[in-house]
Amino acid sequence: MDSFSSPSSGSSPKFSTDDIMSQLRTQLEQAYAEEFLETVRGKCFDKCITKPGSSLSGSESSCISRCVDRYIEATGIIGKALFNQR
Repeated sequence: MDSFSSPSSGSSPKFSTDDIMSQLRTQLEQAYAEEFLETVRGKCFDKCITKPGSSLSGSESSCISRCVDRYIEATGIIGKALFNQR
């Protein structure tokens, strides 16, 4: 039986609601970060890398840097707008 099932006679660990919420929040943050990185990686690669090779040219490198910066800035703006609506 897992730790979230009904109580048993054994000495299984007890989790508070705060512990569970904290763990869920951490997992959601990690999933969001992974999804964000995948999206940025795909979009910026498609936009900036015209001829894949063994290294990036100067223009490709600066394009990727600007692209990532824009995604981070846009995510911040959207996040602020969403939290201000509450």
